[in-house]
Amino acid sequence: MMEKSYLPAVQHMDVTRRRCFKINHTEPDMEVIASMIAELFEEAEGEIPTMIPPLEVDFAKQFTFGSQVFFNHSFTAMSAGGIQIDDNVQIGPNCTIVTTNHDFGERYTLCCKGVHIKKNAWLGACVTIMPGVTIGENAVIAGGAVVTKDVPDNAVAGGNPAKILKSL
Repeated sequence: MMEKSYLPAVQHMDVTRRRCFKINHTEPDMEVIASMIAELFEEAEGEIPTMIPPLEVDFAKQFTFGSQVFFNHSFTAMSAGGIQIDDNVQIGPNCTIVTTNHDFGERYTLCCKGVHIKKNAWLGACVTIMPGVTIGENAVIAGGAVVTKDVPDNAVAGGNPAKILKSL
């Protein structure tokens, strides 16, 4: 990623990571942290979410948020492919959303696929969402799940890889 064409992306990543570092090393004052999170996501679309540090994000401007979005501590996002999180989504502790991967034949080629988490979805603790996945409205993802395929509306999914466990 050091060619001239990648320079703006590298610069944005640097700013984002510095802001995450500051958030992660600030006294636990939620008013101060909320203003720092607003600064982190100043280029993102939508309402600034509530987030409990620590967190690690690489491309903050690649987020779109609905209203009333909550992230518990230790959230990680590889977000170059774009992450859309709709209204009233709850994300448990230690969750990861990945929107990038490398081409198996060309290891230096970065492949990006966005992730969409629809309204009222809930991710339990330690969930990993892989590139290109959509989590349906009102869906619940069980703790520890690795989601590699779309989850429909009103479904409970869990496991590694995640499977539909039941409908709500």
